[in-house]
Amino acid sequence: MWLVADHPFPTAGNEGLSCPLALSLAYHRRLLHKPKPGSVESSLNAGCSASSSPSSSSSSAESSTSSPGMSLARSVRPSPVSVSDINASGSARWAKSYDVCICHSEVDLELVEELVSYLEGQPESFRCFLQLRDAVAGRAVVTELCDAVQNSHCWVMLITPDFLQDPWCKYQMHQALAEAPMANGRTIPVLKDVDRKDYPKELRNLYYIYMALKENSFRQIRDTVMRYLQELCRSSTSRTE
Repeated sequence: MWLVADHPFPTAGNEGLSCPLALSLAYHRRLLHKPKPGSVESSLNAGCSASSSPSSSSSSAESSTSSPGMSLARSVRPSPVSVSDINASGSARWAKSYDVCICHSEVDLELVEELVSYLEGQPESFRCFLQLRDAVAGRAVVTELCDAVQNSHCWVMLITPDFLQDPWCKYQMHQALAEAPMANGRTIPVLKDVDRKDYPKELRNLYYIYMALKENSFRQIRDTVMRYLQELCRSSTSRTE
């Protein structure tokens, strides 16, 4: 027997049915919608987790609403090259003896020594060629200058009034431009105490660093060399894949 008191199921929409039949339908409807064991606890736990970490729910919402184009753009963006990748034993960095060759006038040696000390003291331990320190005694000056250019990734041109008057500085500048005239980031002009109108015509197609504050200029030089090495390693990796 079906007892209404024992089974208080709703009967809305079943007015035209007999009472036992309505109760039977309501009972089966209740069975169909009865939660599985543990589902209430699971739903409560899920609710607590969602409320305790709003950032995760918001990030899920953002990812669900992001367009396929945006997702594709993120997936194909090249991954950054870390310092460890640049310093790895198989890195393209080691294809040359030096990371930076600094072309300067002898009058500016003190400033250049500060720059070399700064670069070599960075976490990347940039390898710098300093002519008066690293040139081999007894070798021809021209040979040393050409070898330094060919065996360095980047060339810093410290352009000062004395640089403009030094024929050896101009010779080394021309060698660097001949070595890689269109290589972005390899030739790094740095102007100090030189008017813009006196900027060498051979370098007019290149942006330069103007040394007003020494610390800022040193950091810009470091960042430029780093970007070039990162791009070099990234290109080398893509070619081997």
